[in-house]
Amino acid sequence: MSYLRAISLSRAPAAGLATVGVLWGGIAASMPDIKAQVGATDAELGGALLMSAIGGMLAMALAPRIGRALGRFAMPVLTILVALALFFPLFATSVPTLAVAWFFLGLSVAALDVLTNVEVSARESKYGLHLMGFNHAMFSFAFAGAAYAASLGRQAGLGLSEILPWLSLVCVGLAALTWLRESANDVAVKDSGTANAPWAAVLLTGFILACAFIGENSTEAWSALHIERTLGAPAGEGGLGPAMLGLVMGFGRLAGQAVAERLGHARLIFTSACLGMTGALIIAFAPTPAVAILGVSITALGMAVVVPSVMSILGAKVTGEQRTLALSRAWMLGIVGFFIGPALMGGIAELAGLRMAFVAISLIIALILPAIFALTRHRTHG
Repeated sequence: MSYLRAISLSRAPAAGLATVGVLWGGIAASMPDIKAQVGATDAELGGALLMSAIGGMLAMALAPRIGRALGRFAMPVLTILVALALFFPLFATSVPTLAVAWFFLGLSVAALDVLTNVEVSARESKYGLHLMGFNHAMFSFAFAGAAYAASLGRQAGLGLSEILPWLSLVCVGLAALTWLRESANDVAVKDSGTANAPWAAVLLTGFILACAFIGENSTEAWSALHIERTLGAPAGEGGLGPAMLGLVMGFGRLAGQAVAERLGHARLIFTSACLGMTGALIIAFAPTPAVAILGVSITALGMAVVVPSVMSILGAKVTGEQRTLALSRAWMLGIVGFFIGPALMGGIAELAGLRMAFVAISLIIALILPAIFALTRHRTHG
């Protein structure tokens, strides 16, 4: 499939996912400054990050209702909310206020994340094309760009109050691209209130998403700290870790879309999980920042296609009426990993150090292997 065709079919959801990438990329590269601003320990930072899971799960539980209420205006409205959410960390002066900021940040970004994925899945079904890889690549490239920009800003001596407002302005610009004349998911959104989700497939998909998000977001959130603190890199250089993660994931997702059309999503996920495990172990035992960044790149290559591919698998297993409910519930389960992963890392790092925390991440990624085997054998009727 031509990437020009993917761009023409994905302009609005791709801009929505890029907005999510800008937020998380800027936050990830700024994590050392955020941690220092509130004077948090590893465990306290992990606990504060956990609050974003609560906000995110609340938003995702409401996502189908939000989609029905706002219709084609949902993505522009939610994109503006994400732009505003970038200001929340600026008001955190202690661990409790950081927890509050993280709660509202998770609340703001999660509904946009769900509804863009639902829109992409609907377009895959409507046009019979693989679009998840391309759209998630836009998230990754935006994440990489924001992380690199924040890293350069930190190296130049800029603080959070200078970096985050500029990233917010980028999100406002992206909001203009999320406008829809009509949604490919309009009928499904209207009918999803009475549809029944295929819960076995939803649970398996949610579990795979959770493991993938733990691997991805833990590396995003803690690689900068690991590179600067454990391995002694200068301030600002740690941001190259999340920047490289996003960049490699972006190219991996573009390539993965083409590979999925030939090998199938399940085989691609299995191979990718093996790469992700290897990369996490390299990060764990890296002797230098350069080796750690190499490990981040391998982890990124491995994690690149798991999320979009498993979403495509679930989207193909459900009917149009089931899609919003099924994908939002799987995403809600999976996002637990996205938010809990960094918190889990904080707890392990406090007890045993960041090296052992990345070993634990490798073991969690390994759980994807039996889960994808079970999902592909499961048959959904509907």
